[in-house]
Parts: sequence; structure tokens; C-alpha cells
Amino acid sequence: MITLCGFSISNYYNIVKQVLLEKGIPFTEEYVPTMSQEEAVLSDSPLGKIPFIRTPQGALCESHVILEYLEAQYPSPALLPADAFAAAKVRELVTFINLHLELVARELYTQAFFGGTVSESTQARVRKQLEKNISAFKRLAKFAPYIAGDTFTQADCVAFSNLPLVGMATKAIYGEDLLLAAGVDYKPYIKLIGERASAQRVLADRKAAVQKT
Repeated sequence: MITLCGFSISNYYNIVKQVLLEKGIPFTEEYVPTMSQEEAVLSDSPLGKIPFIRTPQGALCESHVILEYLEAQYPSPALLPADAFAAAKVRELVTFINLHLELVARELYTQAFFGGTVSESTQARVRKQLEKNISAFKRLAKFAPYIAGDTFTQADCVAFSNLPLVGMATKAIYGEDLLLAAGVDYKPYIKLIGERASAQRVLADRKAAVQKT
């Protein structure tokens, strides 16, 4: 059986968790704090990053690698199209959301969510980059009704966990949700995905974890 290691507040942990739930893969969960330096963690995730998984064959870290493994090892139900180009377009969206939206917005989280401060120069730089990247994202996202088209895929698990963070962080820092300001009306889409049993489980577990902190 797979063991998912990390914690339910992490967006990348929740991406992997939702994929596991969507595929009906049996798994257990093990709480592991981020950047742990315990040898038992570093032997499985050498940078101490979460999430990582333990499988009967060994451990895997990096969420995108985990998603690729799960798709190959548990092909049904499929969360990537059978067509090679269509599958690549899903991966393109996954990469774009993770690297060009969430990772950029992450520089704002210290102030947006954790009571710290982010310099005005950093805020200005991040806003300029996000506005550019969101404009590009609009060219890729379909919302028809799913983010890659008419079929639920890995990209929807990524978007469900990451787009609201980008929106909330930019709203907190700039006074406006930069996704909405750019014409990316993602909230009806998030509501749609939120009706899935996998999403409801992820949200419930995240809420419970937040209440414990």
C-alpha cells in the first residue's frame, strides 16, 4: 500500500491526495513536517520536501514525479488522455500552473497568510511577473468545463489546489485578485471541482488540519 507523507495544509500534498482519491488507490497518510532533517525523512525525500510517497518498491519525492508514477502504475481511471499530444497539453497546464503561477505567487505567502512582511520591491516584481504569466495562462486554460477541456485530468487536481491560493494571496497583497482582474473567472470552475467527492475529502481534511494549528 502507498503511504502519503506530508500534511493536509500543503497544496502539493493535496494535489497528490486528490489524485489518489480520484483513482481509488488505497493509501495511508503519515504526518511529516516540511523540511524535516530526520534521517528517516531525508532517506526518502533528500531535501526534506513534502509530499513524498512510500511504495512497496521504495520512496518517491517531487509531486509531478509522483503523479506520473501513479498514472503509469494505476492507469484506470485515467487522468491523462490516451492521445500523446492531448496528454502533453495536460502536462503543459500542470507545469504552467505550478511554475508560472503558484511558485511566483508563493513569494507573497509570508505576508498574505503568515503574518510576515514582503518588501515593496518584491511585491512590485511579483505583480509584474504574475500579470504577464496570467495573461499567458488564459491562452492555455479551457474551462470547458474542465481546465484542459471536456475531461477531468491531473491538471484539475493541480488547478483546484493552486488557483485559489494565487487569487487569495494577490487579493491580500494588492487588494485585488489578479486572476479575476485579468478576466480569468475561475471561481465557478473551482465550485464545479469542489462538488467531487475527492475535493470534498481534501477540503474537509485541510479544514481539520488548520483547526489543529
